[in-house]
Amino acid sequence: MPELPEVEVTCRGIAPALTGSRVVGVIARTPALRYPLPKHLDRTLAGSRLLAVKRRGKYLLLDFGHGHLLIHLGMSGSLRLVPAGLAAEKHDHFDLLFAIKGKSVALRLRDPRRFGAILWLEADPLRHPLLAVLGVEPLTEEFSAAWLKQELAGLAAAIKPTLMDSHRVVGIGNIYASESLFRAGIDPRTPAGKVSLKRLERLVPAIKTTLAAAIAAGGSSLRDFIRSDGSSGYFQQQYFVYGRGGEPCRVCGHPIRELRQGQRATFFCARCQR
Repeated sequence: MPELPEVEVTCRGIAPALTGSRVVGVIARTPALRYPLPKHLDRTLAGSRLLAVKRRGKYLLLDFGHGHLLIHLGMSGSLRLVPAGLAAEKHDHFDLLFAIKGKSVALRLRDPRRFGAILWLEADPLRHPLLAVLGVEPLTEEFSAAWLKQELAGLAAAIKPTLMDSHRVVGIGNIYASESLFRAGIDPRTPAGKVSLKRLERLVPAIKTTLAAAIAAGGSSLRDFIRSDGSSGYFQQQYFVYGRGGEPCRVCGHPIRELRQGQRATFFCARCQR
């Protein structure tokens, strides 16, 4: 599933090419993804200029001034910039057509599992039910050890699934939670409320470093995710623990352990993480 780094990579990939350009058409090849596609988009967006491309959590917001197009990539989606005349393939469900320097370019959504979403929002997008419940952005100054200590106070749930709760902090998916906890030397099974401030002062920078490294590497290309130019990310080549069950730890050589937490795979080094 595309997580914060993959969505941020997509945002940074399409923003320079599309910001300031006008929409010349909309092509919907399916009536619905996770939700029905807005039927009025062609007339609503025709001639509209894209003012900005932003990210909130794992959602993209395309700002047209009179409203925002909200896009979620679901479990298998990707957005690519392609020539408008390029033939659509089986899972290419939606094109947003732009005029750029006399040429027509398509922002094309590919979504094999159809769990993605495209919605038109005329009111404040941050108050929409999908976005209003989201927690703190981990790459901001607001996400600090002091804030996290207060947020985790009294929680008996393990630290790893707690970090993945988007109502508290957005975008720390399964891969990045495992990798961040390794960098901070914290056992993923530790009760969240018992992680000391001193250890959180290691964890918060570890999360920011892990996410920043993933963004710099173009995200993690697992299964269906590809970047806006069609290329793959390569952060998976840098994993310390994720997906490496039974392999030697890159730091101490101890075998990486794998367990299930909240129906998700967790990978950690029992020697490096305590």
